[in-house]
Amino acid sequence: MPVVTFTSPFMHRDVRAYATAGDTHTVLAVALAQGVKIPHDCKDGECGSCLIRVEYAAGKPKMAISLTEKEKIKLHEMGKITKEQIRAAEVDDVAPPYRLACQFIVREEEITIHFEGEPA
Repeated sequence: MPVVTFTSPFMHRDVRAYATAGDTHTVLAVALAQGVKIPHDCKDGECGSCLIRVEYAAGKPKMAISLTEKEKIKLHEMGKITKEQIRAAEVDDVAPPYRLACQFIVREEEITIHFEGEPA
């Protein structure tokens, strides 16, 4: 079962959520269902307002590597991912540190989601 911990300087305490294994909900959808207000505008990967930093639990598999085309473009435009990191994610399954919450689908893993900005 995926375990997602949300943390932000704007939250009084971290929120831990258990996502359904095999589900296709994004990190943003899981956050909103738990009352976690990750900043977001378009929910489509176009604006970059839902930028998150992903931390994987030590010794746990990093399964949600797949970047969408929109993520690649927007994260690169924002200076949050390099072409080398994109290649490493696609070819070597190396997880990039930044993602867009509206594009990142939760898989069977334990992750901590860090975010900043004004809550949605």
